[in-house]
Amino acid sequence: MIAAPEITDLPAIPLGDDGPVFSEPWEAQAFALVLRLYDEGRFAWTEWAETLGAEITAAKERGDPDLGSTYYHHWLRALEVIVAKKGLLTEEELSTRKEQWRVAVSHTEHGEPIKLGNGQQGVGQ
Repeated sequence: MIAAPEITDLPAIPLGDDGPVFSEPWEAQAFALVLRLYDEGRFAWTEWAETLGAEITAAKERGDPDLGSTYYHHWLRALEVIVAKKGLLTEEELSTRKEQWRVAVSHTEHGEPIKLGNGQQGVGQ
């Protein structure tokens, strides 16, 4: 069994009294996906922390003011980077999935849950 990661080892993670703080459901989902991939042994926790740290640094260099509101955008980008680096998805597969989500979002009424495949013919969930 893989030892549980130390959340406090992550750069700048928004924390409340009970652990990580999420502003949107997708943030919690991205967080959970990273933990699941880690639990499956897809990468070491130090490797994840380094990848996330590099993405945060790159975002700051691009002008991100680092006010905390973009933290999970960096988390998601780091997830994309490590998934590609580890060969879990190809760049084409990742690009296709991102486009499927973009289309689903654009075809979802405000306040309704976003479902992959919403607004697309022949796209599975």
